[in-house]
Amino acid sequence: MEEVRTRFPPSPSGYLHIGGARTAIFNWLFAQKTGGKLILRIEDTDAERSSEESIRGIIESLKWLSITWDEGPYFQSQFINEHVAAAQKLIQLGHAYKCFCTKEELDKKREEARKKKSALQYDGTCRRLTSEEISKKEAAGMPYTVRLKVPRGKGSVLFEDMVYGFIEKKYEDIEDFVIVRSNGRPLYVLSNAVDDIRDRITHVIRGQDGLANTPKQILIYRALGAPIPRFAHMSLTLDPKKAKISKRTHGELVAVHFYKEHGFLPWAFVNYLALLGWSTSDSREIFSKEDLIEAFSLEGISRANAIFDVRKDDPKFFTDPKAISINTHYLRNLPVEEIEPYVRAELEKAGMWDPDFEGMKRDWFLHTVDVIRSRYHVTTDFVTLGRPYFSEDYPVEPKALEKNILKHEGLKAWFPILADRLEALKTFTAEEAEHVIREMAEEFEIKAGILINGIRAAVTGLAKGPGLFDVLIAVGQRRVVERLRKAVTFF
Repeated sequence: MEEVRTRFPPSPSGYLHIGGARTAIFNWLFAQKTGGKLILRIEDTDAERSSEESIRGIIESLKWLSITWDEGPYFQSQFINEHVAAAQKLIQLGHAYKCFCTKEELDKKREEARKKKSALQYDGTCRRLTSEEISKKEAAGMPYTVRLKVPRGKGSVLFEDMVYGFIEKKYEDIEDFVIVRSNGRPLYVLSNAVDDIRDRITHVIRGQDGLANTPKQILIYRALGAPIPRFAHMSLTLDPKKAKISKRTHGELVAVHFYKEHGFLPWAFVNYLALLGWSTSDSREIFSKEDLIEAFSLEGISRANAIFDVRKDDPKFFTDPKAISINTHYLRNLPVEEIEPYVRAELEKAGMWDPDFEGMKRDWFLHTVDVIRSRYHVTTDFVTLGRPYFSEDYPVEPKALEKNILKHEGLKAWFPILADRLEALKTFTAEEAEHVIREMAEEFEIKAGILINGIRAAVTGLAKGPGLFDVLIAVGQRRVVERLRKAVTFF
């Protein structure tokens, strides 16, 4: 059987965005599922828009997502001579011709078509030039483009898309399209096809917006006598207003690196992106790497457009709730050792990492991460909500201060007493701490909840969190005692 070869060809004109990442994931999954290869090809021929920074950003984002490629990265700009040579070959074979029509002449034809309310198609003026006429124009130094000579007659380009089924485009609806500009630079439609031929691509998996180019590219494959790959076009990724996701409109909210910086786990994000326009018959939403590869098929790609819920005005859930939900699942259920590197990275970035967390305090660190993650959604929560556990410099929520401390003036006297009793414990366990707190509540004839909520606010600065008695063990006996004594200054 022929080896499956797919490709991901990003344009380095900016960061890797959601749509591009989804395309990369689908190509990678298909290659993994079939035992094939994924080729990374950077389409950098647009010198004005391409940048080294963008190339680095795209590669870093792919690596963060754990999307591996088997060949490349190749750079399209290195093969321009091949693209030009292919155009010359097409001319020699009689499948393409030089077009000397000027911009002014083409504009005039376009205006005439507009007046007639008909679609503009190049009328083939230069297709009918004789060799002598061509030689004269070249001798006069007239610039020219190169156009593919589309077959004329009642025929058509017919192909079966693996998502959208059979698609037919009549020859009469395809004009002789330009494949090389007048400045000698090949157009994408030619370069992309020539690169796919060279890289022996068997399956082209890309966005629906590439569907319009497919009949033209098939004509190029045929004219060059090359095998035609199979095509699978994915539905578009739209925002809730049904506008296409774009860097210009949505900014960094659609950039992969944005989600890395805002606390998403790599595989959780891959899992989420895979569900944009793809599903299994059993509607599963959580997949291990192995399970996703096993379950993936091009037949599972939906024809309906995928919706990516961009939320510019919601500071808490800044993106699709499903993305948050899937990340939350992984954050709370993976072995704590697997999320440790990501928590460490956040703490280091915030200047809160203590080398002892990987030394003598490692057991405490892992236990604390395990306890507090039950309420977290993203890894950045460890430096915001989790700050009281890893630093003495943490804020006290106004709501927690007002409702759980200042509302109960008796806490000013009870906090020091409680601090003394907790300090006296020879074994500081959740059970022992709970016994002391509940016993004290009975002694002073107050509801245990008043003490529990007050302690939480004093010790963590928060109104909510994991079970208090587990929290106390995570914070540690010494720090709990110190913070309770310090809390009297709130009054």
